Amino acid sequence: MSPRRRTGQGVDFLAEDADERAVYVISVAADLAGMHPQTLRQYDRLGLVSPARTRGRGRRYSHRDVERLRRVQALSQEGVNLEGIARILELENRLEELEAENRRLRVRQAAVERIFAAAADGEVQVVSARVARAVDREEMAERVAERSERSERVAEQGRRHSTALTVRARF
Repeated sequence: MSPRRRTGQGVDFLAEDADERAVYVISVAADLAGMHPQTLRQYDRLGLVSPARTRGRGRRYSHRDVERLRRVQALSQEGVNLEGIARILELENRLEELEAENRRLRVRQAAVERIFAAAADGEVQVVSARVARAVDREEMAERVAERSERSERVAEQGRRHSTALTVRARF
């Protein structure tokens, strides 16, 4: 999903930033999620959703928080207990983190596969990693590949565990 540009008060904002902006008071967030405000307070106490706080300790929910509330509600309606929901959300968050790390590592790996070498005349040339046999480049590429593989394995385990919890909760 590519971020769309939004403007407000003369400043450009990315839509992803808007998802994180805590703007909804508890009554509005509850209405948007189709829940009672007391349910949101309970979910906050349990750590299922942790809204931002004002100086006066009032809760402020972001669009992402409201989406998470809807996810909690959907899992609850499928019969998953709150402890199971907490574990599923934890695994989903970890999966997102690992996928983001995997993307960063792939970008780094692509950069590592290009080595800049000075030509005899002093110009800088991009040399293929297959041509350049720098020891430090090979070591870094190995470490990046290992971390990428490890991230993929953990992400797959998280997906399987999340699916198993959801399936178990249905029966």
